[in-house]
Order: sequence, then structure tokens, then C-alpha cells
Amino acid sequence: MFQDMDQPTVNPQILAERAREALWREDFASQALGMVVSEIAPGQATLTMTVRRDMLNGFGICHGGLLMTFADTAMAFASNSYNEAAVAINLSADFLASSYLGDCLTAKACERARTKRTGLYDVTVTNQRGETLTLLRGRVHRTPGKFLSE
Repeated sequence: MFQDMDQPTVNPQILAERAREALWREDFASQALGMVVSEIAPGQATLTMTVRRDMLNGFGICHGGLLMTFADTAMAFASNSYNEAAVAINLSADFLASSYLGDCLTAKACERARTKRTGLYDVTVTNQRGETLTLLRGRVHRTPGKFLSE
């Protein structure tokens, strides 16, 4: 029988760390892009990534699709931190400033709402100067059950 999501059997921080490890092991796309999950907590995640030459578009700026991927990945780690499988069902992003070759980016995902079936997350992407580059809002769908044995 599935456990009630409000009744964890392990420390929530430890569970979030275990979920991060399990997801990271199989996240080959994020690994290939050089992302690092630098912080994890229940409903929150912080990732870093450095803009490489192969990430630039024809204007010499980081491709918007890669910024979306970066922010989506932060949301994925935040939303899966409870040991409940969650997948994105909607993303909306605003690109406020450009990022360039060598920029060190940080994506911080924060949970805004969580139910048994959905979650709402805000992600802010900044550069090494603390300038906000991208704001993303995303919604996830949660599937029943756990993906880690507790």
C-alpha cells in the first residue's frame, strides 16, 4: 500500500538527497550539458551550469532552449525531492537578459504549491553577477506511488 504523502518514514532532507542521487544517475542529458545539482531540499533545488561554445546560438548568446532545459531540470529535482514521481506538464519562461560564453549560471527552483496530483514551481536563472536572466514557472503532474524504496 502507498504511504500517505504527509507521513514520511525517513527524514525529508535525507529523502531529498536520495531522490537527487537516483535521478542524477539516469539523467544523461543534464550530465552532458555539464549541470551540477549543488543544493537539494524538500521542494527546492539549486543547479549550476557554465555556458559553453556548443550552447551558443547564431547571435553568440546561450540558446533559449538550453536555458529552458536548465530551468526545467532544476524544477525536476525540486519536484521529485519527495520520492513521488513528477513530470512537467506545462512550462512558461520569460527571457529577461542574455547569457554568454563562459557565464556561470545558477537555477534556483522553489515550490509554490503542492497537491497529491500536481505541483507548481518557480525557477530563477541568474549569472555569476547575480543578474536575473530567465524566470520560469512550471507545473508538474505527480504519479501515484514511490520511486525509491524507503
